[in-house]
Amino acid sequence: MQVSPYKQQGLTFISLVLLLGLIAFFTMLVLKIGPIYFNHSKVVNALDAVENTTDITSKSRAEILNSLLKRFDMNYVDYVTGDDVKIIAQPGYVKVDIDYERVEHMVGNLSVLVEFHEGFEAGGR
Repeated sequence: MQVSPYKQQGLTFISLVLLLGLIAFFTMLVLKIGPIYFNHSKVVNALDAVENTTDITSKSRAEILNSLLKRFDMNYVDYVTGDDVKIIAQPGYVKVDIDYERVEHMVGNLSVLVEFHEGFEAGGR
């Protein structure tokens, strides 16, 4: 007896569970990683503001770090500390690098590591 292909429609229960599991996993991934990238955009905005400060090349290392940390506080930046900021300040030249990473626990023993590197150079050597 042949079964008509028109009677076999829809998903089986197992394929429906697998499809919903994939959708749930990627939704959880976006909800966990999204805030990390939102925080990183605030770091980039603070760094751009410091870079566009007038006479940045004449400021000392402490003044630049202080300005950057104040902008982090104003913008509620998380996960970045003064230890993550490397500043080389010489007369007429400034180089600022920010390296930090964030580990976000997902489920069980699964975690996501996101690494960021931002920086700028101003003036001539």
